[in-house]
Amino acid sequence: MEFSAKIIADYLHGTIEGDENVVVNNVSKIEDGKPGTLTFLSNLKYTPYLYTTQASIVLVNKDFKPEKPVSATLIRVDNAYECLASLLQLYSNSKVVPSGIEQPSFIDQTVKLPENIYIGAFVYIGKNVKIGDNFKAFPQVYIGQNVKIGENVTLYPGVKIYADTVIGNNVTIHAGSVIGGDGFGFAPQNDGNYKKIPQIGNVVIENNVEIGANTTIDRATMGSTIIHEGVKLDNLIQVGHNCEIGEHTVMAAQGGVAGSTKIGKGCMIGGQVGFAGHLSVADGTKVGAQAGIDSSLNDPTMYLGTPAMPLKSFYKSHIIFRRLPEMDKNVFELKRQVEELKKRLDEASK
Repeated sequence: MEFSAKIIADYLHGTIEGDENVVVNNVSKIEDGKPGTLTFLSNLKYTPYLYTTQASIVLVNKDFKPEKPVSATLIRVDNAYECLASLLQLYSNSKVVPSGIEQPSFIDQTVKLPENIYIGAFVYIGKNVKIGDNFKAFPQVYIGQNVKIGENVTLYPGVKIYADTVIGNNVTIHAGSVIGGDGFGFAPQNDGNYKKIPQIGNVVIENNVEIGANTTIDRATMGSTIIHEGVKLDNLIQVGHNCEIGEHTVMAAQGGVAGSTKIGKGCMIGGQVGFAGHLSVADGTKVGAQAGIDSSLNDPTMYLGTPAMPLKSFYKSHIIFRRLPEMDKNVFELKRQVEELKKRLDEASK
């Protein structure tokens, strides 16, 4: 599909600087822009590319002031990044959506399917599953018995939903994710072995949640593991049994949350962050990449490091850490001088 600058500006309530009739049919990164594509500038460190990009249209913030002539048509908007997201959503919605039931697939006779549905090949849907309207299950999805699924839910290829899971409305789960697998519960025995603790709870995923590829969320030992409304989980995240992740919290890839940890609302968690079990994290907390959380975070500030500490403390510690080689050299020299002075004093006293 093709869109002119005028159509795009009208849709985004933006203003045009340049040719309003220029047409685009794709998007591109600003540094790799090609004719016939649209790009955007929101991070000012990419500003130099604005003057060299070959893209036909560039979205910029209303308060941006170019320092050089720009060959592309500019569309000024309130927030370039958010407007790009709106355009990409519009483009995504324009794609042809699969529908119907492909074969082979298995759907238990107790399941009542809505009218608007897509069931891909090799999908399995177990007993007493409840499914809302506009449901899509791509090939090789497994849905266990007694699962409840709301409206506008999409399960991409290979997603596994264990029994008794509850999924709300407007939920997307990407390929390879496992929802409701057993929590990691084993009781040590006197003979050194471990006895498995049955995991009889479930997983509850509330509305407007998106879960990345190959993410796993374990069922509770008792009760529920809960992913609250609006949470966004990246790829390759492990959420342990009986955890709770608060509303509108986002977590980047490769994070791990051990059992019974409660993360608050509106938190931002970087990549490869690890949480020990049975902790609590205050609403609005931010945690930088690769941090290790070994105790509860009660102050909603920014944390870095392992073990994690507030941002200012981390920077102060890091300054000292970087100076350790120099400090070690100085200590060695002081030790040498003290030994030499001691030797001279010993000789003088004889």
